[in-house]
Amino acid sequence: MKRREGLTVFGLLAVQACLLAYAATRHNPTIDEAAHLAAGLSHWQFGNFRLYRVNPPLMRMIAAVPVLCAAHSTDWQPAGGWHRPEFGLGRSLVVANGQRSVWLFTLARWMMIPLALAGGYACWRWARELYGGQAGLVALVLWCFSPTILAFGHLLVPDVAASSLGAIAGFCFWAWLRNPKWGNATLAAVFFGLAQAAKMTWVILWGLWPIMWLLYRRALRHRNFPAASLRQQLGQMAMILVGGLLVLNAVYGFEGTMQPLGDYDFVSRWFTGHQTLTIPPAKGNRFRDTIAGRVPVPLPANYVGGIDEQKFDFEHGSWSYLRGQWRERGWWYYYLYAIGVKEPLGVLALAGVALCTMAASPRAWRGRGEMVVLAPAVVLFLFVSSQTGFSHHMRYVLPAYPFFFVWMGRVAGVPKGGPSRPPSPARRRGLLVLLLAWATASSLWAYPHSLAYFNESVGGPRNGHFHLLNSNIDWGQDLLYLKRWLEAHPAVRLDGLAYAYSRAIPPEVFGLPTAPVPPDPGWRKSGAASGGPHGPQPGWYAVSVSLLHDRNDRFKYLHDFRAAAFAGYSIVLYCITPEDAGPKQGLPCTGRPE
Repeated sequence: MKRREGLTVFGLLAVQACLLAYAATRHNPTIDEAAHLAAGLSHWQFGNFRLYRVNPPLMRMIAAVPVLCAAHSTDWQPAGGWHRPEFGLGRSLVVANGQRSVWLFTLARWMMIPLALAGGYACWRWARELYGGQAGLVALVLWCFSPTILAFGHLLVPDVAASSLGAIAGFCFWAWLRNPKWGNATLAAVFFGLAQAAKMTWVILWGLWPIMWLLYRRALRHRNFPAASLRQQLGQMAMILVGGLLVLNAVYGFEGTMQPLGDYDFVSRWFTGHQTLTIPPAKGNRFRDTIAGRVPVPLPANYVGGIDEQKFDFEHGSWSYLRGQWRERGWWYYYLYAIGVKEPLGVLALAGVALCTMAASPRAWRGRGEMVVLAPAVVLFLFVSSQTGFSHHMRYVLPAYPFFFVWMGRVAGVPKGGPSRPPSPARRRGLLVLLLAWATASSLWAYPHSLAYFNESVGGPRNGHFHLLNSNIDWGQDLLYLKRWLEAHPAVRLDGLAYAYSRAIPPEVFGLPTAPVPPDPGWRKSGAASGGPHGPQPGWYAVSVSLLHDRNDRFKYLHDFRAAAFAGYSIVLYCITPEDAGPKQGLPCTGRPE
Protein backbone atom coordinates (compact mmCIF):
# COMPACT_ATOMS: atom_id res chain seq x y z
CA MET A 1 0.00 0.00 0.00
CA LYS A 2 1.33 3.40 -0.99
CA ARG A 3 1.93 5.99 1.71
CA ARG A 4 -0.45 8.44 0.02
CA GLU A 5 -3.20 5.85 -0.08
CA GLY A 6 -2.71 5.06 3.60
CA LEU A 7 -2.92 8.72 4.54
CA THR A 8 -6.09 9.11 2.46
CA VAL A 9 -7.72 6.16 4.20
CA PHE A 10 -6.74 7.49 7.62
CA GLY A 11 -8.01 10.96 6.73
CA LEU A 12 -11.39 9.72 5.51
CA LEU A 13 -11.93 7.61 8.62
CA ALA A 14 -10.84 10.51 10.84
CA VAL A 15 -13.36 12.81 9.14
CA GLN A 16 -16.11 10.25 9.64
CA ALA A 17 -15.16 9.85 13.29
CA CYS A 18 -15.43 13.61 13.82
CA LEU A 19 -18.79 13.78 12.03
CA LEU A 20 -20.20 10.94 14.14
CA ALA A 21 -18.78 12.28 17.41
CA TYR A 22 -20.27 15.74 16.87
CA ALA A 23 -23.65 14.43 15.72
CA ALA A 24 -23.83 12.31 18.88
CA THR A 25 -23.93 15.51 20.97
CA ARG A 26 -26.66 17.28 19.02
CA HIS A 27 -29.76 15.13 19.43
CA ASN A 28 -31.72 13.96 22.44
CA PRO A 29 -32.18 10.20 23.00
CA THR A 30 -34.45 8.52 20.48
CA ILE A 31 -37.15 6.08 21.52
CA ASP A 32 -35.15 2.92 20.69
CA GLU A 33 -31.96 4.27 22.23
CA ALA A 34 -33.62 4.77 25.61
CA ALA A 35 -34.83 1.16 25.56
CA HIS A 36 -31.44 -0.14 24.40
CA LEU A 37 -29.51 1.65 27.15
CA ALA A 38 -31.92 0.54 29.86
CA ALA A 39 -31.62 -3.04 28.60
CA GLY A 40 -27.82 -2.81 28.39
CA LEU A 41 -27.56 -1.59 31.97
CA SER A 42 -29.85 -4.41 33.10
CA HIS A 43 -27.64 -7.01 31.41
CA TRP A 44 -24.67 -5.90 33.49
CA GLN A 45 -26.58 -5.29 36.71
CA PHE A 46 -28.76 -8.41 36.79
CA GLY A 47 -26.81 -10.82 34.60
CA ASN A 48 -29.71 -11.76 32.32
CA PHE A 49 -30.69 -10.88 28.77
CA ARG A 50 -34.47 -10.78 28.89
CA LEU A 51 -34.87 -7.08 28.03
CA TYR A 52 -34.86 -6.15 24.34
CA ARG A 53 -34.20 -9.73 23.37
CA VAL A 54 -35.54 -9.19 19.84
CA ASN A 55 -31.96 -8.02 19.23
CA PRO A 56 -28.82 -9.72 20.62
CA PRO A 57 -27.13 -7.87 23.50
CA LEU A 58 -23.57 -7.27 22.26
CA MET A 59 -23.91 -3.66 21.09
CA ARG A 60 -25.94 -2.35 24.02
CA MET A 61 -23.60 -4.03 26.50
CA ILE A 62 -20.66 -2.23 24.89
CA ALA A 63 -22.55 1.08 24.88
CA ALA A 64 -23.56 0.73 28.54
CA VAL A 65 -19.96 0.41 29.82
CA PRO A 66 -19.14 4.16 30.12
CA VAL A 67 -22.58 4.84 31.63
CA LEU A 68 -21.89 2.24 34.30
CA CYS A 69 -18.72 4.15 35.16
CA ALA A 70 -20.48 7.53 35.26
CA ALA A 71 -22.87 8.84 37.88
CA HIS A 72 -26.38 7.86 36.85
CA SER A 73 -29.74 6.91 38.30
CA THR A 74 -31.87 3.91 37.41
CA ASP A 75 -35.47 3.05 38.08
CA TRP A 76 -36.30 -0.63 37.72
CA GLN A 77 -39.92 -0.39 38.79
CA PRO A 78 -42.16 -2.48 36.53
CA ALA A 79 -43.12 -0.42 33.50
CA GLY A 80 -44.72 -1.18 30.19
CA GLY A 81 -46.94 -4.07 29.27
CA TRP A 82 -46.36 -7.75 28.83
CA HIS A 83 -44.50 -7.32 25.54
CA ARG A 84 -41.42 -5.04 25.44
CA PRO A 85 -41.08 -3.65 28.98
CA GLU A 86 -37.72 -2.14 27.99
CA PHE A 87 -39.48 0.87 26.48
CA GLY A 88 -41.13 1.76 29.77
CA LEU A 89 -37.83 1.27 31.57
CA GLY A 90 -36.11 3.46 28.97
CA ARG A 91 -38.56 6.25 29.78
CA SER A 92 -37.87 5.76 33.49
CA LEU A 93 -34.13 6.01 32.82
CA VAL A 94 -34.51 9.31 30.97
CA VAL A 95 -36.81 10.76 33.64
CA ALA A 96 -34.54 9.63 36.48
CA ASN A 97 -31.50 11.37 34.96
CA GLY A 98 -33.26 14.45 33.57
CA GLN A 99 -31.19 16.62 31.26
CA ARG A 100 -28.05 14.75 32.34
CA SER A 101 -29.38 11.86 30.26
CA VAL A 102 -28.15 13.75 27.16
CA TRP A 103 -24.55 13.39 28.39
CA LEU A 104 -25.06 9.74 29.37
CA PHE A 105 -26.42 8.90 25.94
CA THR A 106 -23.58 10.82 24.29
CA LEU A 107 -21.10 8.60 26.14
CA ALA A 108 -22.97 5.50 25.03
CA ARG A 109 -23.16 6.74 21.43
CA TRP A 110 -19.42 7.38 21.26
CA MET A 111 -18.85 3.70 21.98
CA MET A 112 -20.50 2.90 18.66
CA ILE A 113 -18.09 4.99 16.59
CA PRO A 114 -15.12 2.55 16.51
CA LEU A 115 -17.42 -0.11 15.13
CA ALA A 116 -18.56 2.24 12.37
CA LEU A 117 -14.93 2.98 11.49
CA ALA A 118 -14.20 -0.75 11.39
CA GLY A 119 -16.91 -1.11 8.76
CA GLY A 120 -15.27 1.57 6.64
CA TYR A 121 -11.92 -0.19 6.90
CA ALA A 122 -13.53 -3.48 5.83
CA CYS A 123 -15.14 -1.82 2.80
CA TRP A 124 -11.85 -0.29 1.73
CA ARG A 125 -9.80 -3.45 2.26
CA TRP A 126 -12.24 -5.78 0.52
CA ALA A 127 -12.83 -3.54 -2.52
CA ARG A 128 -9.08 -2.99 -2.79
CA GLU A 129 -8.40 -6.72 -2.79
CA LEU A 130 -11.12 -7.33 -5.38
CA TYR A 131 -10.72 -4.44 -7.77
CA GLY A 132 -7.65 -2.37 -6.87
CA GLY A 133 -6.63 0.67 -4.82
CA GLN A 134 -8.95 3.20 -6.44
CA ALA A 135 -11.90 0.88 -5.96
CA GLY A 136 -11.08 0.64 -2.27
CA LEU A 137 -11.18 4.40 -1.92
CA VAL A 138 -14.51 4.57 -3.77
CA ALA A 139 -16.05 2.06 -1.34
CA LEU A 140 -14.60 3.94 1.62
CA VAL A 141 -15.97 7.31 0.47
CA LEU A 142 -19.40 5.76 -0.03
CA TRP A 143 -19.30 4.38 3.52
CA CYS A 144 -17.87 7.46 5.23
CA PHE A 145 -20.35 9.94 3.75
CA SER A 146 -23.44 7.80 3.37
CA PRO A 147 -26.27 9.71 5.08
CA THR A 148 -27.66 6.41 6.37
CA ILE A 149 -24.34 5.43 7.96
CA LEU A 150 -23.93 8.92 9.43
CA ALA A 151 -27.50 8.78 10.72
CA PHE A 152 -27.26 5.50 12.61
CA GLY A 153 -23.50 5.26 13.15
CA HIS A 154 -23.67 7.61 16.13
CA LEU A 155 -26.87 6.22 17.66
CA LEU A 156 -27.15 3.56 20.31
CA VAL A 157 -28.74 1.04 17.95
CA PRO A 158 -27.14 -2.08 16.47
CA ASP A 159 -27.68 -1.44 12.76
CA VAL A 160 -24.33 0.08 11.74
CA ALA A 161 -22.38 -2.15 14.13
CA ALA A 162 -24.12 -5.19 12.63
CA SER A 163 -23.26 -3.86 9.16
CA SER A 164 -19.61 -3.49 10.11
CA LEU A 165 -19.29 -6.88 11.76
CA GLY A 166 -21.17 -8.51 8.89
CA ALA A 167 -18.79 -6.92 6.38
CA ILE A 168 -15.73 -8.01 8.36
CA ALA A 169 -17.15 -11.53 8.66
CA GLY A 170 -17.85 -11.56 4.91
CA PHE A 171 -14.31 -10.40 4.13
CA CYS A 172 -12.80 -13.08 6.39
CA PHE A 173 -15.01 -15.75 4.79
CA TRP A 174 -13.94 -14.58 1.32
CA ALA A 175 -10.29 -14.69 2.41
CA TRP A 176 -10.81 -18.25 3.67
CA LEU A 177 -12.42 -19.32 0.38
CA ARG A 178 -9.40 -18.01 -1.51
CA ASN A 179 -6.89 -19.47 0.92
CA PRO A 180 -8.52 -22.23 3.03
CA LYS A 181 -6.20 -22.32 6.01
CA TRP A 182 -7.14 -22.90 9.63
CA GLY A 183 -6.08 -19.39 10.63
CA ASN A 184 -8.42 -17.81 8.09
CA ALA A 185 -11.20 -20.18 9.14
CA THR A 186 -10.72 -19.17 12.77
CA LEU A 187 -11.04 -15.47 11.96
CA ALA A 188 -14.15 -16.16 9.92
CA ALA A 189 -15.66 -18.12 12.82
CA VAL A 190 -15.01 -15.35 15.36
CA PHE A 191 -16.51 -12.57 13.28
CA PHE A 192 -19.35 -14.79 12.13
CA GLY A 193 -20.30 -15.25 15.79
CA LEU A 194 -19.89 -11.54 16.56
CA ALA A 195 -22.12 -10.61 13.61
CA GLN A 196 -24.77 -13.01 14.93
CA ALA A 197 -24.45 -11.38 18.37
CA ALA A 198 -24.95 -7.92 16.87
CA LYS A 199 -28.26 -8.37 15.03
CA MET A 200 -30.53 -11.30 14.24
CA THR A 201 -30.66 -10.30 10.58
CA TRP A 202 -27.47 -12.28 10.04
CA VAL A 203 -29.25 -15.53 10.84
CA ILE A 204 -29.36 -15.94 7.04
CA LEU A 205 -25.62 -16.73 7.04
CA TRP A 206 -26.15 -20.11 8.72
CA GLY A 207 -27.49 -21.49 5.48
CA LEU A 208 -25.96 -19.04 3.00
CA TRP A 209 -22.29 -19.59 3.78
CA PRO A 210 -22.27 -23.37 3.24
CA ILE A 211 -24.10 -22.87 -0.07
CA MET A 212 -21.64 -20.17 -1.13
CA TRP A 213 -18.72 -22.44 -0.25
CA LEU A 214 -20.09 -25.20 -2.48
CA LEU A 215 -20.79 -22.79 -5.33
CA TYR A 216 -17.37 -21.20 -5.02
CA ARG A 217 -15.67 -24.58 -5.25
CA ARG A 218 -17.77 -25.42 -8.30
CA ALA A 219 -17.04 -22.09 -9.97
CA LEU A 220 -13.31 -22.66 -9.57
CA ARG A 221 -13.60 -26.28 -10.68
CA HIS A 222 -12.37 -27.57 -7.34
CA ARG A 223 -14.34 -30.77 -7.65
CA ASN A 224 -11.22 -32.61 -8.81
CA PHE A 225 -9.18 -31.69 -5.74
CA PRO A 226 -7.79 -34.61 -3.71
CA ALA A 227 -10.23 -36.09 -1.22
CA ALA A 228 -8.06 -34.95 1.71
CA SER A 229 -8.38 -31.34 0.59
CA LEU A 230 -12.16 -31.65 0.40
CA ARG A 231 -12.28 -33.21 3.85
CA GLN A 232 -10.06 -30.45 5.22
CA GLN A 233 -12.25 -27.71 3.81
CA LEU A 234 -15.37 -29.48 5.02
CA GLY A 235 -13.87 -29.62 8.50
CA GLN A 236 -12.97 -25.95 8.35
CA MET A 237 -16.49 -25.03 7.18
CA ALA A 238 -17.91 -26.98 10.11
CA MET A 239 -15.46 -25.24 12.44
CA ILE A 240 -16.61 -21.83 11.18
CA LEU A 241 -20.23 -22.64 11.95
CA VAL A 242 -19.56 -24.32 15.30
CA GLY A 243 -17.05 -21.66 16.31
CA GLY A 244 -19.51 -18.91 15.46
CA LEU A 245 -22.15 -20.69 17.52
CA LEU A 246 -19.77 -20.81 20.50
CA VAL A 247 -18.99 -17.08 20.16
CA LEU A 248 -22.70 -16.27 20.07
CA ASN A 249 -23.35 -18.37 23.17
CA ALA A 250 -20.36 -16.83 24.94
CA VAL A 251 -21.78 -13.32 24.43
CA TYR A 252 -24.92 -14.51 26.22
CA GLY A 253 -22.85 -16.22 28.91
CA PHE A 254 -24.38 -19.55 27.73
CA GLU A 255 -27.64 -18.47 29.36
CA GLY A 256 -30.18 -21.24 28.76
CA THR A 257 -28.02 -22.96 26.14
CA MET A 258 -29.14 -26.54 25.37
CA GLN A 259 -32.60 -25.99 26.85
CA PRO A 260 -34.98 -28.57 25.31
CA LEU A 261 -37.22 -27.13 22.62
CA GLY A 262 -40.33 -28.30 24.43
CA ASP A 263 -39.51 -26.23 27.53
CA TYR A 264 -40.01 -22.88 25.84
CA ASP A 265 -43.16 -20.76 26.12
CA PHE A 266 -43.72 -19.22 22.70
CA VAL A 267 -46.12 -16.50 21.55
CA SER A 268 -45.93 -16.56 17.73
CA ARG A 269 -48.20 -18.74 15.65
CA TRP A 270 -45.12 -20.16 13.96
CA PHE A 271 -43.94 -21.72 17.24
CA THR A 272 -47.19 -22.17 19.15
CA GLY A 273 -49.26 -23.66 16.37
CA HIS A 274 -52.22 -21.42 17.29
CA GLN A 275 -54.45 -20.41 14.41
CA THR A 276 -55.20 -16.91 15.72
CA LEU A 277 -53.31 -14.23 17.61
CA THR A 278 -54.58 -12.63 20.79
CA ILE A 279 -53.37 -9.63 22.79
CA PRO A 280 -51.82 -10.55 25.12
CA PRO A 281 -51.03 -13.76 23.26
CA ALA A 282 -51.86 -17.24 24.47
CA LYS A 283 -48.54 -18.93 25.11
CA GLY A 284 -47.87 -22.39 23.80
CA ASN A 285 -45.39 -24.72 22.17
CA ARG A 286 -46.27 -26.90 19.21
CA PHE A 287 -43.24 -29.11 19.93
CA ARG A 288 -43.96 -29.77 23.62
CA ASP A 289 -45.37 -33.29 23.28
CA THR A 290 -43.31 -34.36 20.28
CA ILE A 291 -39.93 -35.97 19.80
CA ALA A 292 -38.59 -32.62 18.62
CA GLY A 293 -39.55 -31.14 21.99
CA ARG A 294 -36.89 -33.28 23.68
CA VAL A 295 -34.12 -32.00 21.40
CA PRO A 296 -31.78 -29.52 23.18
CA VAL A 297 -31.41 -26.21 21.36
CA PRO A 298 -27.73 -25.15 21.05
CA LEU A 299 -28.67 -21.46 21.27
CA PRO A 300 -29.15 -19.09 24.22
CA ALA A 301 -32.70 -19.21 25.54
CA ASN A 302 -33.29 -15.48 25.11
CA TYR A 303 -31.94 -15.61 21.56
CA VAL A 304 -34.60 -18.19 20.72
CA GLY A 305 -37.21 -16.19 22.63
CA GLY A 306 -36.21 -13.06 20.71
CA ILE A 307 -36.73 -14.80 17.36
CA ASP A 308 -40.18 -15.87 18.59
CA GLU A 309 -41.12 -12.32 19.67
CA GLN A 310 -39.92 -10.85 16.39
CA LYS A 311 -41.96 -13.40 14.50
CA PHE A 312 -45.00 -12.45 16.61
CA ASP A 313 -44.52 -8.78 15.74
CA PHE A 314 -44.53 -9.50 12.02
CA GLU A 315 -47.46 -11.93 12.30
CA HIS A 316 -49.48 -9.41 14.27
CA GLY A 317 -48.61 -6.65 11.85
CA SER A 318 -48.78 -2.91 12.39
CA TRP A 319 -50.07 0.17 10.64
CA SER A 320 -47.53 1.28 8.04
CA TYR A 321 -47.12 4.51 6.09
CA LEU A 322 -45.88 5.11 2.56
CA ARG A 323 -46.42 8.22 0.43
CA GLY A 324 -49.44 9.45 2.37
CA GLN A 325 -51.11 6.05 2.53
CA TRP A 326 -51.72 4.07 5.72
CA ARG A 327 -52.52 0.37 5.81
CA GLU A 328 -52.48 -2.40 8.39
CA ARG A 329 -49.55 -4.26 6.88
CA GLY A 330 -46.50 -3.35 4.84
CA TRP A 331 -45.36 -3.39 1.22
CA TRP A 332 -42.93 -5.80 -0.41
CA TYR A 333 -41.36 -2.91 -2.35
CA TYR A 334 -41.08 -0.60 0.68
CA TYR A 335 -37.28 -0.86 0.99
CA LEU A 336 -36.72 -0.38 -2.73
CA TYR A 337 -38.76 2.80 -2.60
CA ALA A 338 -37.02 3.95 0.58
CA ILE A 339 -33.59 3.57 -0.98
CA GLY A 340 -34.80 5.43 -4.05
CA VAL A 341 -35.70 8.51 -2.01
CA LYS A 342 -33.21 8.31 0.86
CA GLU A 343 -29.94 7.49 -0.89
CA PRO A 344 -28.06 10.29 -2.68
CA LEU A 345 -28.73 10.38 -6.40
CA GLY A 346 -24.99 10.20 -6.99
CA VAL A 347 -24.88 6.85 -5.19
CA LEU A 348 -27.84 5.53 -7.17
CA ALA A 349 -26.17 6.64 -10.41
CA LEU A 350 -22.95 4.93 -9.37
CA ALA A 351 -24.89 1.72 -8.69
CA GLY A 352 -26.31 1.98 -12.20
CA VAL A 353 -22.83 2.36 -13.66
CA ALA A 354 -21.69 -0.69 -11.68
CA LEU A 355 -24.57 -2.71 -13.14
CA CYS A 356 -23.56 -1.60 -16.63
CA THR A 357 -19.95 -2.63 -16.10
CA MET A 358 -21.11 -6.03 -14.87
CA ALA A 359 -23.35 -6.46 -17.91
CA ALA A 360 -20.55 -5.36 -20.26
CA SER A 361 -18.02 -7.86 -18.90
CA PRO A 362 -19.87 -10.60 -16.99
CA ARG A 363 -16.86 -12.95 -16.93
CA ALA A 364 -14.14 -10.39 -16.32
CA TRP A 365 -13.86 -11.06 -12.59
CA ARG A 366 -14.66 -14.77 -12.65
CA GLY A 367 -12.92 -16.49 -9.76
CA ARG A 368 -12.44 -13.33 -7.72
CA GLY A 369 -15.45 -13.96 -5.51
CA GLU A 370 -17.94 -11.25 -6.43
CA MET A 371 -20.61 -13.79 -5.58
CA VAL A 372 -19.42 -13.69 -1.96
CA VAL A 373 -19.96 -9.91 -1.97
CA LEU A 374 -23.31 -9.76 -3.71
CA ALA A 375 -25.08 -12.87 -2.39
CA PRO A 376 -25.37 -11.79 1.29
CA ALA A 377 -26.60 -8.32 0.30
CA VAL A 378 -29.20 -9.60 -2.16
CA VAL A 379 -30.43 -12.41 0.09
CA LEU A 380 -30.66 -10.09 3.09
CA PHE A 381 -32.58 -7.51 1.07
CA LEU A 382 -35.02 -10.12 -0.22
CA PHE A 383 -35.40 -11.67 3.23
CA VAL A 384 -36.24 -8.35 4.90
CA SER A 385 -38.55 -7.32 2.06
CA SER A 386 -40.49 -10.57 2.45
CA GLN A 387 -41.45 -9.64 6.04
CA THR A 388 -44.49 -7.56 5.19
CA GLY A 389 -46.20 -7.60 8.60
CA PHE A 390 -45.18 -3.96 8.81
CA SER A 391 -42.92 -1.54 6.94
CA HIS A 392 -41.42 1.10 9.19
CA HIS A 393 -37.63 1.36 9.05
CA MET A 394 -35.23 1.45 6.11
CA ARG A 395 -32.44 0.68 8.59
CA TYR A 396 -33.52 -2.97 8.54
CA VAL A 397 -31.65 -3.39 5.23
CA LEU A 398 -28.65 -1.35 6.37
CA PRO A 399 -26.45 -4.47 6.95
CA ALA A 400 -26.50 -4.96 3.16
CA TYR A 401 -24.91 -1.55 2.56
CA PRO A 402 -21.20 -2.37 2.96
CA PHE A 403 -21.53 -5.29 0.53
CA PHE A 404 -23.11 -3.04 -2.08
CA PHE A 405 -20.47 -0.36 -1.48
CA VAL A 406 -17.69 -2.90 -2.03
CA TRP A 407 -19.35 -4.14 -5.20
CA MET A 408 -19.83 -0.59 -6.48
CA GLY A 409 -16.08 -0.12 -6.20
CA ARG A 410 -15.82 -2.24 -9.35
CA VAL A 411 -16.50 0.95 -11.32
CA ALA A 412 -12.94 2.06 -10.53
CA GLY A 413 -11.38 -1.34 -11.36
CA VAL A 414 -10.05 -2.58 -14.68
CA PRO A 415 -10.66 -6.32 -14.99
CA LYS A 416 -8.54 -8.71 -16.93
CA GLY A 417 -10.42 -9.94 -19.94
CA GLY A 418 -12.73 -6.93 -19.92
CA PRO A 419 -13.85 -4.93 -22.96
CA SER A 420 -11.22 -4.57 -25.66
CA ARG A 421 -11.82 -0.82 -25.73
CA PRO A 422 -12.66 0.28 -22.19
CA PRO A 423 -13.49 3.91 -21.47
CA SER A 424 -10.45 6.14 -21.19
CA PRO A 425 -9.03 6.36 -17.63
CA ALA A 426 -9.50 10.14 -17.56
CA ARG A 427 -13.16 9.91 -18.56
CA ARG A 428 -13.86 7.13 -16.08
CA ARG A 429 -12.04 8.97 -13.31
CA GLY A 430 -13.92 12.18 -14.07
CA LEU A 431 -17.27 10.41 -13.90
CA LEU A 432 -16.32 8.80 -10.59
CA VAL A 433 -15.21 12.07 -9.04
CA LEU A 434 -18.38 13.81 -10.21
CA LEU A 435 -20.73 11.15 -8.80
CA LEU A 436 -18.85 10.83 -5.51
CA ALA A 437 -18.68 14.62 -5.07
CA TRP A 438 -22.40 14.92 -5.79
CA ALA A 439 -23.28 12.18 -3.31
CA THR A 440 -20.99 13.57 -0.61
CA ALA A 441 -22.18 17.17 -0.98
CA SER A 442 -25.83 16.07 -0.93
CA SER A 443 -25.29 14.04 2.23
CA LEU A 444 -23.35 16.75 4.09
CA TRP A 445 -25.94 19.37 3.12
CA ALA A 446 -28.36 17.72 5.58
CA TYR A 447 -25.75 16.96 8.27
CA PRO A 448 -26.08 16.68 11.28
CA HIS A 449 -29.72 15.83 10.46
CA SER A 450 -28.65 12.77 8.48
CA LEU A 451 -31.48 10.72 9.98
CA ALA A 452 -33.94 12.92 8.07
CA TYR A 453 -31.97 12.91 4.81
CA PHE A 454 -33.96 12.63 1.58
CA ASN A 455 -32.50 13.18 -1.86
CA GLU A 456 -33.27 15.88 -4.37
CA SER A 457 -35.83 13.82 -6.28
CA VAL A 458 -38.40 14.45 -3.52
CA GLY A 459 -37.26 17.93 -2.57
CA GLY A 460 -34.91 17.03 0.29
CA PRO A 461 -35.52 16.54 4.02
CA ARG A 462 -38.35 19.07 4.35
CA ASN A 463 -40.53 17.03 2.03
CA GLY A 464 -39.44 13.65 3.33
CA HIS A 465 -42.42 13.19 5.64
CA PHE A 466 -44.73 13.08 2.63
CA HIS A 467 -42.99 9.82 1.68
CA LEU A 468 -41.74 7.99 4.80
CA LEU A 469 -42.05 8.28 8.58
CA ASN A 470 -40.63 6.58 11.69
CA SER A 471 -36.83 6.29 11.90
CA ASN A 472 -36.60 7.43 8.29
CA ILE A 473 -37.18 11.03 9.41
CA ASP A 474 -38.82 11.29 12.85
CA TRP A 475 -37.53 9.16 15.70
CA GLY A 476 -38.07 11.78 18.37
CA GLN A 477 -34.54 13.18 17.95
CA ASP A 478 -35.14 16.94 17.70
CA LEU A 479 -36.37 18.09 21.12
CA LEU A 480 -33.00 19.73 21.78
CA TYR A 481 -33.24 21.58 18.48
CA LEU A 482 -36.70 22.80 19.43
CA LYS A 483 -35.33 24.00 22.76
CA ARG A 484 -32.44 25.81 21.03
CA TRP A 485 -34.84 27.43 18.59
CA LEU A 486 -37.03 28.73 21.40
CA GLU A 487 -33.96 30.06 23.24
CA ALA A 488 -32.89 31.85 20.06
CA HIS A 489 -36.36 33.43 19.75
CA PRO A 490 -37.23 34.55 23.31
CA ALA A 491 -40.25 36.53 22.08
CA VAL A 492 -41.96 33.29 21.05
CA ARG A 493 -44.02 31.46 23.68
CA LEU A 494 -44.92 27.95 22.66
CA ASP A 495 -48.65 27.39 23.25
CA GLY A 496 -48.74 23.70 22.43
CA LEU A 497 -46.52 20.74 21.59
CA ALA A 498 -47.63 17.55 19.85
CA TYR A 499 -44.62 15.25 20.13
CA ALA A 500 -45.01 11.77 18.69
CA TYR A 501 -42.84 10.04 21.29
CA SER A 502 -43.87 11.82 24.49
CA ARG A 503 -44.72 8.52 26.19
CA ALA A 504 -41.13 7.34 25.77
CA ILE A 505 -39.14 10.62 25.89
CA PRO A 506 -41.09 13.20 27.98
CA PRO A 507 -40.50 16.70 26.58
CA GLU A 508 -40.75 18.21 30.08
CA VAL A 509 -37.43 16.53 30.93
CA PHE A 510 -35.79 19.03 28.58
CA GLY A 511 -37.74 22.02 29.87
CA LEU A 512 -40.33 22.08 27.08
CA PRO A 513 -44.03 22.81 27.62
CA THR A 514 -46.51 19.95 27.61
CA ALA A 515 -49.70 21.83 26.63
CA PRO A 516 -51.51 19.97 23.83
CA VAL A 517 -52.10 21.23 20.31
CA PRO A 518 -55.83 21.60 19.50
CA PRO A 519 -56.87 18.63 17.33
CA ASP A 520 -58.81 18.79 14.09
CA PRO A 521 -62.55 19.46 14.56
CA GLY A 522 -63.36 16.35 12.56
CA TRP A 523 -61.18 14.05 14.61
CA ARG A 524 -63.13 11.22 16.20
CA LYS A 525 -61.58 8.39 18.14
CA SER A 526 -63.33 6.68 21.04
CA GLY A 527 -64.68 9.96 22.35
CA ALA A 528 -61.17 11.38 22.70
CA ALA A 529 -62.21 14.40 20.64
CA SER A 530 -64.45 15.66 23.41
CA GLY A 531 -63.26 18.41 25.69
CA GLY A 532 -61.03 21.38 24.99
CA PRO A 533 -60.82 23.62 21.92
CA HIS A 534 -60.60 22.15 18.46
CA GLY A 535 -59.33 23.40 15.14
CA PRO A 536 -57.11 26.45 14.52
CA GLN A 537 -56.45 28.44 17.68
CA PRO A 538 -54.21 31.53 17.80
CA GLY A 539 -50.72 30.80 19.05
CA TRP A 540 -47.42 29.05 18.40
CA TYR A 541 -47.51 25.27 18.04
CA ALA A 542 -44.86 22.61 17.48
CA VAL A 543 -45.88 19.31 15.91
CA SER A 544 -43.89 16.17 15.02
CA VAL A 545 -44.07 15.40 11.32
CA SER A 546 -45.32 11.91 12.25
CA LEU A 547 -48.40 13.49 13.79
CA LEU A 548 -48.98 15.72 10.79
CA HIS A 549 -49.72 12.45 8.97
CA ASP A 550 -51.48 10.79 11.89
CA ARG A 551 -53.81 8.14 10.48
CA ASN A 552 -56.63 9.47 12.72
CA ASP A 553 -56.24 12.96 11.18
CA ARG A 554 -55.81 14.64 14.56
CA PHE A 555 -53.91 17.57 13.07
CA LYS A 556 -55.13 17.48 9.51
CA TYR A 557 -56.10 21.17 9.51
CA LEU A 558 -52.43 22.16 9.90
CA HIS A 559 -51.81 21.07 6.32
CA ASP A 560 -53.60 24.28 5.34
CA PHE A 561 -50.96 26.41 7.04
CA ARG A 562 -47.43 27.13 6.02
CA ALA A 563 -44.67 26.19 8.43
CA ALA A 564 -43.22 29.08 10.40
CA ALA A 565 -39.98 27.25 11.19
CA PHE A 566 -38.44 23.82 11.66
CA ALA A 567 -36.63 22.25 14.60
CA GLY A 568 -34.36 19.89 12.77
CA TYR A 569 -36.56 18.31 10.15
CA SER A 570 -38.85 16.28 12.40
CA ILE A 571 -40.66 19.07 14.28
CA VAL A 572 -42.60 21.80 12.49
CA LEU A 573 -43.56 25.10 14.13
CA TYR A 574 -46.74 26.91 13.18
CA CYS A 575 -47.87 30.39 14.09
CA ILE A 576 -51.62 30.84 13.84
CA THR A 577 -52.83 34.43 14.04
CA PRO A 578 -56.32 35.46 15.15
CA GLU A 579 -57.12 36.12 11.49
CA ASP A 580 -56.01 32.59 10.53
CA ALA A 581 -58.06 31.04 13.31
CA GLY A 582 -61.16 31.83 11.31
CA PRO A 583 -61.43 30.52 7.76
CA LYS A 584 -58.41 28.36 6.81
CA GLN A 585 -56.63 30.79 4.56
CA GLY A 586 -53.20 29.21 4.80
CA LEU A 587 -51.63 32.60 5.43
CA PRO A 588 -48.16 32.97 6.93
CA CYS A 589 -47.85 34.28 10.45
CA THR A 590 -47.25 38.02 10.31
CA GLY A 591 -43.77 38.94 11.42
CA ARG A 592 -42.75 35.40 12.24
CA PRO A 593 -39.05 34.51 12.08
CA GLU A 594 -38.16 32.22 9.18
